[in-house]
Order: sequence, then C-alpha cells, then structure tokens
Amino acid sequence: MNTATLVDSHCHLDRLAFDQIEGGLGGALAQAKAVGVEHFLCVAINLEAYPAMRALVDPFPEISVSVGVHPTDGEGPPPDLDALIQLGLDPRVVAMGETGLDYYYGAEHKDHQQTLFRLHVQAARAVGKPLIVHTRDAREDTISILREEGADEVGGVLHCFTEDWDTARHALGLGFYISFSGIVTFKNAESLRDVARRVPSDRILVETDSPYLAPVPKRGRSNQPAYVRYVAECIAGVRGESFEDLARITTDNFYRLFGRPLAP
Repeated sequence: MNTATLVDSHCHLDRLAFDQIEGGLGGALAQAKAVGVEHFLCVAINLEAYPAMRALVDPFPEISVSVGVHPTDGEGPPPDLDALIQLGLDPRVVAMGETGLDYYYGAEHKDHQQTLFRLHVQAARAVGKPLIVHTRDAREDTISILREEGADEVGGVLHCFTEDWDTARHALGLGFYISFSGIVTFKNAESLRDVARRVPSDRILVETDSPYLAPVPKRGRSNQPAYVRYVAECIAGVRGESFEDLARITTDNFYRLFGRPLAP
C-alpha cells in the first residue's frame, strides 16, 4: 500500500480555474488527496485580495496561508510595516510573502520592488516567520537584500526556482530552502534538473504554483495541487531516489520550515 504523502508548498488556491474543477475548492483538495497530497500552502500576492482568500480557505484546516505583496503586483505605496506585522502575527499565517524581485516583468520599477522586498524581510524578522521569495532576472540583488536585511534570522524558500546553482548555493548559505515547480519537468529544463540533483535533501521542496505552470504531462492546462505529484516524481527520478523517499523528505522539510498546521 502506498502511504507516501506530499505537501504542495506553494499554490494560489483562490485563483484556481474552478469552472474546470468539479466541486470547487473542496473538489480540488479531494483530487489532490486522492494522489497523496495532504497539505497546502496558499500564498498571498496582494493585500486587497487577502480577505477574500482567507474567507475561501479558512474552513479547511489542511491549508496554511501566507501574507504579502508580490513584487509585480501594483506600483502603489508599499504597505505600512506595522500593518504587515499585525497580519503576520495571525497564528494561521506561516510565512511572509510572496515577496522578492522580478526584473523580467518590472525592471523599470526596481527601486519600488526593492523597498517592498526589504519591508517584507523586516516584517518576517519582527514576527519570526520565514519568507517566501520570488526572484526572476534579479539573482544578485535578491541575495544581496536577503543578506543586508538579516533574512538568515528567519530563513525561508526561493520558490518556483529557475536560477542557476550559484544562486541556489548562496540561498542555501542563508538558511533558505529551494522549491521546484512544474518547470523542472519541461523538456528544455535540463540545467534546472541539474540544480535539483545538487540541492541537499534537507533543503528541497516541491510545489505547483497553481494555477500556473502545469507540469508535463498536464502542460498547457490550468494547474492544480494534485499535479504536484508529477513534480515530485520527476525530481525523484532526477535524483535517483524512490518517489516514496522524495515525498517523505519534502514533506518533512515543509513542516520543519513552516511548522505543523494548527488544530481546527
């Protein structure tokens, strides 16, 4: 009997294509549980949509949440630090983010992104919770800001990792984990699979980033948490490990970083 369980360490459950999933969020979770996914981290991307996201997921104790503002989400004034800290003190919140830098889509707003990123690191340190970091075409500034702001005090994860081994190595040195999404299954992602081979067993996570970036063999469809199994199976093969071992390792890593879910 297969008893391996998985965690989808990064998904946007409030953005799933519910018109394509029978039973809404409950149906999506049931499909994921049927293939061994036991827990889900629903990641915030802005504060305007945050109350609605919480209203959707709060009835489900198998879902943890984060709070934060994505680096490409708007160019208005950054949130007040004290307000961000108050949101982060909520026991249901296990991490601050999604935060970070994205120069691929927002290079013209580097200063704003950096200010927002620093704010999240400061809030994470204030509440003692890890960071969920998005980085794209900004590897040097991402690592520099994490160092300058003392992010090693709380650690976190570089999610949906697409950078090189050198970036991973520096993040690992700051106590961060590396999380792989469906991109690792893509045909042209051999360099990323090489990074997945090299990440230490106690620092690797898997995710969907759903509804985005569906893995092979579901590429081109709207992603959902059940598909994290394809990511885990790919990485297990790349690393020469059994699926059961990779599932156990990544699940243990998730709970070590983010903590066990609260009892309902």
